[in-house]
Amino acid sequence: MKEDSTLIDRLERSMKRYEELEALISDPAVIRDQKRYRELRQEHASLAGLVEEFQRYRVIEGEIATNTALAQNAEDKELAELAKEELAALERRKAGSLEKLRVLLVPRDPLDDKNVIMEIRGGTGGDEAALFAADLFRMYSYYAEAQRWKIEVMSSSPTEIGGFKEIICSITGKGVYAKLKYESGVHRVQRVPVTEAGGRIHTSTASVAVLPEIEETEIEINPNDLRIDVMRAGGPGGQSVNTTDSAVRITHLPTGIVVHCQDEKSQHKNKAKALRILRARLHEAEEERKHAVRAQARKSQIGSGDRAEKIRTYNFPQNRATDHRINLTLYKLDAVMKGEIEEFVDALRLSAQESALTSESS
Repeated sequence: MKEDSTLIDRLERSMKRYEELEALISDPAVIRDQKRYRELRQEHASLAGLVEEFQRYRVIEGEIATNTALAQNAEDKELAELAKEELAALERRKAGSLEKLRVLLVPRDPLDDKNVIMEIRGGTGGDEAALFAADLFRMYSYYAEAQRWKIEVMSSSPTEIGGFKEIICSITGKGVYAKLKYESGVHRVQRVPVTEAGGRIHTSTASVAVLPEIEETEIEINPNDLRIDVMRAGGPGGQSVNTTDSAVRITHLPTGIVVHCQDEKSQHKNKAKALRILRARLHEAEEERKHAVRAQARKSQIGSGDRAEKIRTYNFPQNRATDHRINLTLYKLDAVMKGEIEEFVDALRLSAQESALTSESS
C-alpha cells in the first residue's frame, strides 16, 4: 500500500504540473517566446495520456466508494449483493489502471520523436558482409515503407557485386527513433554465401548505428572547427563516376570525426547531407560523454546499443532470427528480411519499459 501511496503522490504532482502548463501555454507572454512555448507544449502533450488515465482512475475510485456503501446496506440485500459483484469488477479495473499509470510514469526519452540517421557498415566477412549490409538496408527500407516513413540515402560505398561497404540514410516520420533506437549493434548472418562454391555456411557481420537527427538550432558547430575538402566522386573499384568535384569530406578538427558524402551530383547538396550526419555524430559523442550513467543503465536493461555488441543473428538455413538481448527467436527469417520486424521492435521496447519500471520501484 505504501508503494501505491507513493505512486498517487507522483500522479498528483503530475496533475498539478499539467494544470500549470495549461495556464502557461495560454499566456501571451509565453506565446511570444516561440522556443519556450514549443517546449511547454511538448511537455503538456507528454503528460496528456497520464492525466487522462489518472482521471479514469479517480472515477473508478468514486464508483468503488459508492458500491462499498451500497454493499453495506442491510435493508436491501439484493442491492447489496449486486454492489458486491460490481466491486469485484471495479477492483480489477482499478488494478489495471494503476498498472497503466506505473508505465506512463516511466520517464519518456525526449529523443523518441526524432527522425534518425542510420549507418550500416559491412563487418567481418568481406564481400559477404557487404552483401549482408545491403540486405539489412533493404529490410529497414521495407519496414520504413510499412510505417509510412520516408527513407533517403545520404551516402553509400557500393561494392561491385551489389553490396555496401557502408550506407548511410535518413529516416523521417512519426516516432522513428522510439522504434528503431534498439537496432544499434552488430548483426550476424549465418548462410552459404553466393561467393562460396563449396556450399559451406559462413558467419559474417554488419554493424548498425541509429542516431537521432539533430536540428541546426540544437547543436552549434563553429565553422572554424571544420576542414572541408572537395573531390570527384568515386565508384566501386575506385573509378571516377563524376567529372566535377562534387564529393565532399568534412573533418571536425576538435573530435577528428570525418564525414564523406558523394551520392549527389551537387557539391552543395553533398555538403548539406554531410553536415546533417556530422551533427548526429557530434550529438552522439556528447551524449556518451555526458551521460555515461544513463548508458550504463540502458546496458543493464537491453544492451547498450554499442556497435561492438552482437545483438541479433540471422540464420538462413533454419529460417531463424534470434535477438540475443531478450532471447526472442522467430522462425520466419524470410518475412523478417522483408521488413516484418515489428515483433522484435515491440518486444525490445517492452523489455526496456519493464526494466525501467523495476528500477523505478527499487
